[in-house]
Amino acid sequence: MSEFLSVSAAFEDSEEIGAARDLARGFLTEVQSVHGLPVSGRAVGMVELVVSELVTNARKYAPGPSLLTLDVQGGAVEVSVWDSSTALPLILPPDPSRVGQHGLEIVMALCQSFAVHREPVGKRITAVIALTESPGWS
Repeated sequence: MSEFLSVSAAFEDSEEIGAARDLARGFLTEVQSVHGLPVSGRAVGMVELVVSELVTNARKYAPGPSLLTLDVQGGAVEVSVWDSSTALPLILPPDPSRVGQHGLEIVMALCQSFAVHREPVGKRITAVIALTESPGWS
């Protein structure tokens, strides 16, 4: 199906991270119930986790608002978070002895693709997640 569905919202406070997760869950529920696209429970959980991590990082490390956009097309959801900071995230290699700072490591493990792009103002981090289970996933 080539239907394109999208939702966006700006977030300015750390208290709004739960609202970002709620937006993602509600959007994917609507994608399935209203538009009839298959969305697995696993995909909803993964998208909520990715949204939570990316919006949390934007709120923690960038001044001003952040913008979350969710786009569904071609059997996947693209989670995109823009923030005002030009500093690119530090993506650390896996280290089971490190306490904390595993968020982007987890995000990258869940996604089909992950990208960071500088923009004229700030940066945009984008992660793509399949709406249904991929072959070979357990």
